[in-house]
Amino acid sequence: MVPKILVFAGSIRTGSHNARLAARAVKELLQAGCEVTWISLVDYPMPLYDGDLDAKSGPPDNALKLKRLMMAHQGVFIVTPEHNASVPPLLKNTLDWVSRVHERNEQPLAAFHNRAFALGAASDRSTGGVYALLALRQVLEIGCGAMVIPEQIAIPHARDAFDEADDLKDERTKALLQQVVYRLIETAQERA
Repeated sequence: MVPKILVFAGSIRTGSHNARLAARAVKELLQAGCEVTWISLVDYPMPLYDGDLDAKSGPPDNALKLKRLMMAHQGVFIVTPEHNASVPPLLKNTLDWVSRVHERNEQPLAAFHNRAFALGAASDRSTGGVYALLALRQVLEIGCGAMVIPEQIAIPHARDAFDEADDLKDERTKALLQQVVYRLIETAQERA
């Protein structure tokens, strides 16, 4: 069975390198025969997480929609920018709200269990977003109990990493993305 994979970037900025990497991952997943859902977090706006707001009115509708979308897929590929050596506020807030959603007869953090996660980052810095990947891995694995594959992709000097067709210029980087994609597919199949 070919798994369904959800892909999104933790950036909604116009011209985002991370959105470009997410688009490239989508192409690789489609070429591998996966059913892919590619979303933008701009379509899932949520207020800043506040425990009092959560207690008063529960998670926002978009948190519920995103949680259900995640649960409809066997794999999730998240591409993150790096802000101050960590995860950007948009992505962290999204994950915080989704982690709060559980419906009747459902365990907490259900959206993060029984599916495989893959991570990627692109940055103009020479580290390629590695610190954001470390922080995101901690949030997902330790905070949410998710299974994140060990392979990941960090693209340094992202401004020069893509050609006009949004393909990666460097062959080793292309091969690394393919390796991440295939491990995500394999792990998602095992967890389905």
